[in-house]
Amino acid sequence: MSRKFALILVKPSHYDDDGYVIQWYRSAIPSNSLAALYGLALDCKQRGILGDDVEMQIEAIDETNDRVRPERLATQIEQAGSGMVMLVGVQSNQFPRALDLAKPLRERGIQVAVGGFHVSGVMSMLGGNDPDLERARAMGVTIFAGEAEGRLDEVLVDAAKGQLKPMYNYMADLPHIEGTPIPLITALRAWRTAGGVTSFDAGRGCPFQCSFCTIINVQGKKSRRRSPDDIEKIVRENVAQGLHSFFITDDNFARNSDWEPILDRLIELQEEGIKIHFIIQVDTLCHKIPNFIEKCAKAGVRRVFIGLENINPDSLVGAKKRQNKITEYRKMLLAWKKARVLTYAGYILGFPNDDIESIRRDIEIIKKELPVDVLEFFFLTPLPGSEDHQVLYKKGVQMDPDINKYDLNHVCAPHPKMSRNDWERAYRMAWETYYTKKHVESVLRRNVAMRCSASNAILLMTWFGGSIHIEGVHPLESGFFRKKYRTDRRPGLDIEPAWKFYPSYVAETVSKIWRWASLYAGLRRIYVRIKKDPARFDYKDLALTMSDDDIDTLELFHHNESAEKFVARERPPVHASA
Repeated sequence: MSRKFALILVKPSHYDDDGYVIQWYRSAIPSNSLAALYGLALDCKQRGILGDDVEMQIEAIDETNDRVRPERLATQIEQAGSGMVMLVGVQSNQFPRALDLAKPLRERGIQVAVGGFHVSGVMSMLGGNDPDLERARAMGVTIFAGEAEGRLDEVLVDAAKGQLKPMYNYMADLPHIEGTPIPLITALRAWRTAGGVTSFDAGRGCPFQCSFCTIINVQGKKSRRRSPDDIEKIVRENVAQGLHSFFITDDNFARNSDWEPILDRLIELQEEGIKIHFIIQVDTLCHKIPNFIEKCAKAGVRRVFIGLENINPDSLVGAKKRQNKITEYRKMLLAWKKARVLTYAGYILGFPNDDIESIRRDIEIIKKELPVDVLEFFFLTPLPGSEDHQVLYKKGVQMDPDINKYDLNHVCAPHPKMSRNDWERAYRMAWETYYTKKHVESVLRRNVAMRCSASNAILLMTWFGGSIHIEGVHPLESGFFRKKYRTDRRPGLDIEPAWKFYPSYVAETVSKIWRWASLYAGLRRIYVRIKKDPARFDYKDLALTMSDDDIDTLELFHHNESAEKFVARERPPVHASA
């Protein structure tokens, strides 16, 4: 007679400022951690690691688009006779929610393990010294640090015996990922994201040293990658499910040492008639790699995220972001524009030299002189697992103890020049300054003139502007149609009575839908007007031009002493011979 083992994989969300779980009918970004663990678990099931007489039942849940009820998970495992819940890919801002999900499970004796960037980052940089990790240990939650390839077998075998270890620490032994089971998620799960996007990592690790980054301390600085065969298998299996949109989650795909054979393979699939498109993340020097941008476009890359971070060289050097050179920004962005690929760039607010007026001035320069499509802003945040966090921790600097706020959308540490209120005001101002109707029109005109996908740009501009001003969350955490459940509120906050909660939720939803529709309609009207302009393909502005005189005319290179010194070093003056 066969036995059953229920493995439930949960990617937690986190709480908004009112204490409700951030959740959507369609969420923005698929969880690659969930896909990776699901693929590994399927492989374990197929190999029968628990024995021929054990039926493994696997379920994957992404809380950003699916409600999680711990009592139901507990009942499901109890009915199976054995099993466990794995809280996977848990970032710092999601860790409080993860523990709130774990608590009722542990109270019913359900085995729970938690892993992800918070656990691995704290183990890497602080030796595991963290109050939230201590809370997890005290609850009897198993801690998993590192990556699961080649290690999941051990955890599942221990769980089937009811003998989970308190800690599985693999941070000192990062695995190769070539030829390992591929990230995979069901089509049903993928269609819960906007646009039916799924994800995979072509590689892990980054060679750069950015002090605010957790990637290098969790995934390492050496590139580990999947083979072109692996990538082809991932794409074909997802296309067979009807999925054609992919987010390649490599923190910096341009530094994947196999980028070219991978792109060549994707180009071959395109030539086969398989219609696929991709979102990737790259650095600001990717345009210097011969054929990189051209092959990305041929392979189906339609959007690219770039860590622009700042236009002040002193800020970039202070954050060890030396690979970012403001003298290359325009060339890089124009190269993507010529390839008809939409660009969206990250920009960090709160470097030591920043203040409200300098931030406002810098954004105006970017609007006028850099042909970037979408700009998304982040607070400079000492994320657990980063060098910045480690330095502040060792100095005893007071950081916000509530890691639910470590989502890059809240102030979490003091600033040398701005008060908390001023910093928050600067953040709101940044979004308002960039996403004006006038500038949105400039972006759309640039895209039409360069024959890029202006309609796609409208969707992105709507999404990014509306997420902040309508939903009150960062665009990376946003989605379509906010779901709220009255009783799914952070412990310690009052559960609102039904007579108050539901009318308020309905009114809020109707208002938001109207505001979203109005925002999109307004941008659409601008686009239609541009399309009717007979001179639309002749449009030029300063951001679309590049000349030998730009060093003298562009404010980007002269807006402060730091910029002028950097340009002087990068482009020394040429003296005429005697």
